[in-house]
Amino acid sequence: MKIVATNSKARRNYVLLDKFESGIELRGTEVKSLRAGSVNINDAYCIIRHGEIFIENMHIAPYKSGNIFNHDPLRRRKLLLHKREIVRLSSKLDQKGLALVPLKIYFNDKGKAKLEIALAKGKHLYDKRENIAKRDQEREMKKQMKYHY
Repeated sequence: MKIVATNSKARRNYVLLDKFESGIELRGTEVKSLRAGSVNINDAYCIIRHGEIFIENMHIAPYKSGNIFNHDPLRRRKLLLHKREIVRLSSKLDQKGLALVPLKIYFNDKGKAKLEIALAKGKHLYDKRENIAKRDQEREMKKQMKYHY
């Protein structure tokens, strides 16, 4: 599994509830750009329209050796999930405060581009501060344990 890009903001800004793996409907030059690592998913999000899931605002840079048939970098791309998963996700998204957030893009063992998405709930500012304080305490404890022995 070759990880192409990760969403660094996802774990900081959201509490991840459930994860899903989906395929992405891509064009030829998009796959070549993905293999080159020219993708950004930090500001991307997923929406459900007419029983299908799409990813918006995912930037795949135009392929450098491409020609006039290069793709639009910010176009809406369809995600490939089973119908029952889409129905399950849409029923959960009806709850207030939940969102579909992309976590990482990678190529699986068969060479197919996959996107890991998560059902997530947004964190408040005080939740973020609690996580930072807890991480600092753990770091301090490890430092004390190191000097204690």
